[in-house]
Amino acid sequence: MNTQQAYNNWASQYDLNENKTRDLEAKALRKTLNNISFRNFLEIGCGTGKNTEWFSQKAERVTAVDFSFEMLAKAKSKIISDKVEFKQADITKEWTFTEQHYDIISFSLVLEHIEDLEHIFKESSALLNAGGFVYIGELHPYKQYAGTKARFETEQGLHVLECFNHNISDFINAAKKFQLVLADIDEYFDNDDKTIIPRILTILLKKI
Repeated sequence: MNTQQAYNNWASQYDLNENKTRDLEAKALRKTLNNISFRNFLEIGCGTGKNTEWFSQKAERVTAVDFSFEMLAKAKSKIISDKVEFKQADITKEWTFTEQHYDIISFSLVLEHIEDLEHIFKESSALLNAGGFVYIGELHPYKQYAGTKARFETEQGLHVLECFNHNISDFINAAKKFQLVLADIDEYFDNDDKTIIPRILTILLKKI
């Protein structure tokens, strides 16, 4: 099954399954963005809304986007707010789902499923206010090198999603082509144990 179908199938159990990557990335995101002020927020890959409610508490407007209809349905059932507008879209295509400009654009566990990073950063830069930020939270490349990928159980057995390995420099160099420069970078470890392979990589880019 393709990525959209996979997340449609995963939606019913996504919030219920133990998921160290999902939970640690949520903590990393809050730490990275906690002290940054923003009015308009674009969340790419909102999923079931694990971060959307937190964004809506800090922003005046949130546009929450996902490829999966079923993930969006879960998010909509949990988050009832005039501040939040949900959109279904394929971000590998032209971004015609909004004409607004934003102070921050976030990608949480999204870009591992995207092969062409330059397209993503080109579209992001076009919608970002000057001085605005792009937040990226991903499964750490070291974990990917070791064979870890997004996966979930189905009635037919374990399903592993299609993923693309991106080195840290791949993110930074692709972003630079579209006026997005590195503002911060961090790594997060299971149980804060820095003797093991980090689980989450966060990158904060700023538009110049």
